[in-house]
Amino acid sequence: MNVLVATDGSKYGGWGLNWVAKLPFVEPPRVTALHVLDGAALRGPFRTKPEIQRIEARSAKILKEATQQMAALKLKGTARKEEGAATLVILKRAPKRDGLLVVGSKGLNGLDCFMLGSVSTKLIQHATCPVLVVKDEAAPLRRITLATDGSDASTKALEFVLTRFQPDRSTGKGGRVPIHVSVIHVMASSPLDPITIRPTIPWIKYPELKKEANRKLIEQSVRKLTEAGFTAEPVCQLGNPAEEIMKVAAKHHADLIVMGSQGLAAIDRFLLGSVSARVVQHADCSVLVVR
Repeated sequence: MNVLVATDGSKYGGWGLNWVAKLPFVEPPRVTALHVLDGAALRGPFRTKPEIQRIEARSAKILKEATQQMAALKLKGTARKEEGAATLVILKRAPKRDGLLVVGSKGLNGLDCFMLGSVSTKLIQHATCPVLVVKDEAAPLRRITLATDGSDASTKALEFVLTRFQPDRSTGKGGRVPIHVSVIHVMASSPLDPITIRPTIPWIKYPELKKEANRKLIEQSVRKLTEAGFTAEPVCQLGNPAEEIMKVAAKHHADLIVMGSQGLAAIDRFLLGSVSARVVQHADCSVLVVR
């Protein structure tokens, strides 16, 4: 699998490479560390020659550090620099549907580096591949919170976990233990759809049918995960989808939240695509958004 890691010299950019090295991929990834230099800022009318030299020197330093970090982590791939608008360049160079894009949730504020945090939301909205938004230092993946709503996007999120990740991790003592997945489905607590403000009358009139459909949805996902070698548990919540996903992740000490970027438009299901940006912005742990 091809993985593009955006880096700007901040700790979040460095954490992205660490995450790639720690994730339990089934196959070793081919990694590109990409540093984007803002060409417009570099050639601004008020830039002095010493400032331009400082910017270029810092950019060269970021590229060198990324190359050294990849070698230390034994990641196969290259580090490269390009000029342009950060979001556009990253989207252009990002892998297609079968790859992974990794970006920090925050970045440097200086004009000589792009702000990772300012582009991460745009990337999860427009990238054609899954996007991992890094919020913390990497550690062995132990617990995942997987959000599902029965949509194609959440089905792809489940498939990403099943096909891209090994189901267990090393204990460091020669043994292995399964990775635990909490599969969560949230029913909106309001009688109005929280995103489109449309009446959810079927949910009000037929709550038992709704509960039964949710139960089958979650049980199916849990069964697939356990058959693959993970340990898994179902979690059904009532409330605001984004808030409940983050609450469950915090309660279960999740290392990673995995969710789809688009959900069903049907009034009896919450829209994952509408809540993914909120989760990315406010979750304490890293978030993998799958399209």
